[in-house]
Amino acid sequence: LPHMHVVKDLVPDMGNFYEQYRSIEPWLKNSKGKAEGQAEYLQSREDRAKLDGMYECILCACCSTSCPSYWWNADKYLGPAVLMQAYRWIEDSRDDHTEERLAELDDAFKLYRCHTIMNCTKVCPKHLNPGKAIANIKKKLA
Repeated sequence: LPHMHVVKDLVPDMGNFYEQYRSIEPWLKNSKGKAEGQAEYLQSREDRAKLDGMYECILCACCSTSCPSYWWNADKYLGPAVLMQAYRWIEDSRDDHTEERLAELDDAFKLYRCHTIMNCTKVCPKHLNPGKAIANIKKKLA
């Protein structure tokens, strides 16, 4: 993976990448809680379909390490993989902390270092489109 410190042989140091992933709090946040006897949070098929193309990400970091903005600002710019996962939780109808999540991303470096070069989309082994997710976050913040 380009621009990542090599620990040994072909093993890159993914510590910064995973720390950035942790920073978006990638879990369901629902302040209402479950009703008595409710085993899971349900959502409609339409709401579930909005998550297609995002939940399949395997966090391999190919997209982030192919991004020139990430090369030069890896300490501040979250990168395509993390931003796509952030959008996955923003779009989840079961999560009721959307405004908090958006406010956390509204930063000159965390989000707006993306210059839509789209290397991320070209290199994704799962054929996902992180660039589209980033554009959608920017639209929601506009």
